[in-house]
Amino acid sequence: QVQLVESGGGLVQAGGSLRLSCTASGNLVSINDMGWYRQAPGKERDMVATITSGGSTNYADSVKGRFTISRDNAKNTVYLQMNSLKPEDTAVYYCNAVRRLLTTKNYWGQGTQVTVSS
Repeated sequence: QVQLVESGGGLVQAGGSLRLSCTASGNLVSINDMGWYRQAPGKERDMVATITSGGSTNYADSVKGRFTISRDNAKNTVYLQMNSLKPEDTAVYYCNAVRRLLTTKNYWGQGTQVTVSS
């Protein structure tokens, strides 16, 4: 099993910044991609940013140029630096880790609330 613990959410004014952290523990063998997803009230959970074990990144169009995902493999931690935050970024942010062996398995954190006031 894999446990993911997020931290760093909170309330911030529009234009401000927050940094989310997610630390993984447990059986981390063959954990490949890690990333951040978000879910606003009444909406589906959407990908925000992902990063492979080799450091390749992918971003949702809505956050390109504002958010940066990074990864410290030695600490089993992935970060999401969020700048120029907008009210529409308000959501619960979930950390994700993917194990790919014969099958693909997703692991999720408990989520951290990010609220951006206008």
